[in-house]
Parts: sequence; C-alpha cells; structure tokens
Amino acid sequence: MSINEERKILEGIAAGDAKVIKSFYKDNYNYIKGYILKNSGDDVDVEDVFQDAMIVIYQKLKSGTLEMNVSIRTYLYAVCKNIWRSRLRKNKKIIIDNDAIEANEEIEASIAEEIENKEREHVYRKYFLKLSDTCKDLLNLVFDGNSMKEIANITGYSEGYTRKKKFECKKSLLEKIEKDPMYKELKITSLKE
Repeated sequence: MSINEERKILEGIAAGDAKVIKSFYKDNYNYIKGYILKNSGDDVDVEDVFQDAMIVIYQKLKSGTLEMNVSIRTYLYAVCKNIWRSRLRKNKKIIIDNDAIEANEEIEASIAEEIENKEREHVYRKYFLKLSDTCKDLLNLVFDGNSMKEIANITGYSEGYTRKKKFECKKSLLEKIEKDPMYKELKITSLKE
C-alpha cells in the first residue's frame, strides 16, 4: 500500500468516514481474526479487540499523538495483539502462538504501556467519582496546582483543616483503589515487567 493510500485511510478514520472505516475493517478483519483465534479467542473477542484498537487509533489521531514508522496494518496488528495479550494476562490464559506475525517491538511496548495507563486511569476515575463532592472539589483544586493557602481561601476552610481534609480524601481514595482487583492485577503486572 502506498504512503498516499495510508494517509487517506488515516484521514478517513480521523474524520469518521464510514466508507473508509468499513473498507479498512473489511481489509484487515481476517488478519486480526487469525491471531486471536489461534490464541484462545473467539469471534466475539475478535470484534471487541478490533473495535478497541480502532478507538485507540482514532484517539491517537485526534490528539495528534499517533507516530507510525510502520504500515497502518502492522500498527493495527500491534495494537490488537497488545490488547489481546493484556486480556489474556488478566484472565490468566496462555498465548499459544506468540509469533504469528512479527511487529515492531518498540511500538508494542509503547502501546502496551498506553493500555496499562488507560486501565489505571479507569480504576482511578471509578473511585474518584465515588468520593464526596467536598473531596472531589478539594482534590481537583490540589491537582490544578493550587497551594494550601489558595485552597483555604477558595473553600473558606482554615489552612490546617484544608491540609487535614486533603489527607483524609487522598487516603480514602487510595484505600478504595487498592481494594480493587483490577488495581492489584495492574500492580502485579507492572512489577513483573
């Protein structure tokens, strides 16, 4: 495939062009299906992984962070492979055919790291949203880089109470996150790598 054709595909995906996306899907579906079926997956898994990979590519295109030094097909394969490996690892299944098609190792590591980061972010957001409004507001002010004095002025609390409340809110959030099985899996996975 020429560079010009690949550029048109990427532009079509970024624009949400249904014709381009459908054609790309049709051209690459069996390519991805072969890998997932050989590695403990089924047709439903193929659909899920392919769609998740398309979302990753779309988001990278929209944010301007997509860096490719391989073909779009190889890149899609690397994304799908990493998503599927991550799911297998979480479900403790074994990958049977690890070398179906070689993809750029550097890209795979980058994509795997991005998937792990997204999963960590998901766990964090899940429990952050369960905090009281007071804690959410206070922690958002902290994350925005405000000093304790500025936060005290904004909230109307004393600086001492603001520090205490920040500590309690962070502690509560961390305790909830650390009890989540997904957090434990992500923590163990990152320690092993």
